Amino acid sequence: MNQPRQGAFDPVATWLLVICAMVFAMVVLGGVTRLTQSGLSMVDWHPVTGWLPPLTEAAWQAAFDAYRQSPEYRHINAGMSLSGFQEIFWLEYLHRLFGRVIGIAFFVPFAWFLAKGRLNGPVRTKCVILFVLGGLQGVLGWYMVKSGLVDEPSVSQYRLAAHLSLALVIYLFALWTALDILQPRYAVVPRAQARFVAWATGLLGFIFLTVFSGALVAGLDAGLLYNTFPLMDGRLLPAEAFQLRPVYLNFFEDRATVQFDHRVLAMSTLCLVLAFWAAVRRSDAAPRLKQGANFMAIAVLAQAGIGIATLLMVVPVALGALHQAGAVVLLTSALWCLHQARR
Repeated sequence: MNQPRQGAFDPVATWLLVICAMVFAMVVLGGVTRLTQSGLSMVDWHPVTGWLPPLTEAAWQAAFDAYRQSPEYRHINAGMSLSGFQEIFWLEYLHRLFGRVIGIAFFVPFAWFLAKGRLNGPVRTKCVILFVLGGLQGVLGWYMVKSGLVDEPSVSQYRLAAHLSLALVIYLFALWTALDILQPRYAVVPRAQARFVAWATGLLGFIFLTVFSGALVAGLDAGLLYNTFPLMDGRLLPAEAFQLRPVYLNFFEDRATVQFDHRVLAMSTLCLVLAFWAAVRRSDAAPRLKQGANFMAIAVLAQAGIGIATLLMVVPVALGALHQAGAVVLLTSALWCLHQARR
């Protein structure tokens, strides 16, 4: 097997892994911002000049006055004090600030590596794509927030799911690029592992779909319903499900159906990952693939447990954030298994 040299250090790969860690933290911070209902506290977006928070009493009052014109204040937080506004403001501000920090942490080393000729053609192209995706993510984040500043004091679940999905695409693409640098592949996949390539690819896609469905649950606050398991208030499928017409809308807009979908996808993910783990353990696959399968099995069991606990406890902030972090860990383990299956 083609293994990376023990102790090998590649500055480009290390930089990309640091970016991955920052994006991971950003995803969790975004989840906390959502869970604490802080995401609509900043009602404007200044991507170039919006680095500093309000620094004077007058600036804070101006920001608060702008927030008081929003649907969230009028319908949910009417009567909120300035100090209460500051509490929800800081999380959204930190979320946006950290996004800018990630942009700088990406662009400055990228420019330096480019100037020094440290990026070969394929890696250079991938880094340009990552930079463009990062810019699009900032725009998409504001597009999501804007949906909650018009009539209803909640963001579109479609835009929320798209925002999370793009963050995960950036994370996975950067991680794959770093792994490719650290561990180049053979031209021919070893026979003992070839059959796991398609399986791991399908698993990665299925886990991503499950996470996407979880974003719809979050966007609709569907996790606040049916806080029982394994049944949904005594039924496998609640009576309220599939009431919308046309039928396909239920999968995206009906809270009961969306939660049911996420349960089915999550339990299916659990079974598929454990089946993959069992097959890899019985095979002649390389040790790194077996280790990855072990980790993915642990990750999916932990994620299922955290998800059930989050549901039963009616989505406390700490557990909700941990569940979102667990989703990224599970995706990471699936990507690692796919990468190792191709080596």
